[in-house]
Amino acid sequence: VRRSSLATSVKLSVAPGGTLRVSMPTLTPLFLAKRLINSSRPKLRSMLVSERPAPFADGQQIGKSHSLHVRSGTTQSVEIHGQMIVAVIPEGTALNDTSIQDSVRAAAIKALRKEAKAYLPRRLKFLAAKHGDTYESVRFSHASSRWGSCSSTGTISLNIALMNLPFELIDYVLLHELAHTHEMNHSSKFWQIVESYDPHYKIHRKTLKTRSPHI
Repeated sequence: VRRSSLATSVKLSVAPGGTLRVSMPTLTPLFLAKRLINSSRPKLRSMLVSERPAPFADGQQIGKSHSLHVRSGTTQSVEIHGQMIVAVIPEGTALNDTSIQDSVRAAAIKALRKEAKAYLPRRLKFLAAKHGDTYESVRFSHASSRWGSCSSTGTISLNIALMNLPFELIDYVLLHELAHTHEMNHSSKFWQIVESYDPHYKIHRKTLKTRSPHI
């Protein structure tokens, strides 16, 4: 359960780890969240299935410069070698084994964080300068179901899973958060700012809704 002074209603979502998350206004009684859960069980089951991360596959691209390579061996291990994530799997064990998937996911998170730190701050700084925007700082996360956010103090938080998106969608998210340095809402004025930054934002916004930040 997450309480926030910015929340206006009780909302249910699935966290990146697959757990159920309830967001609600600070003073809202907990029984209202329980009531919503009890009345939304079929929808919640569907959400949990649809938000479950797809299993990693041999040869899969991870981020912009990493890829997964599966090898056979006597001892199970997952390590990053340069731009390769190498998973060594003992005979009789499958890649979709839960423990192997968890190890690959941990390595993927490490690789994506490295890529995000190398690319996103530089790109954000460029776009901010281009549009005359300022922000306080940048932080990274993978534990959020959002691609990005902007605090009232000007801290922009970016999900490292952005590195799995095409570059034009990365730019849309960065521009979206820069627009929040002017308008901390999604009013018509906010979307006017976004459109002035990205004339094709409606297409990018629609496409982004088909993607998940879950790693």
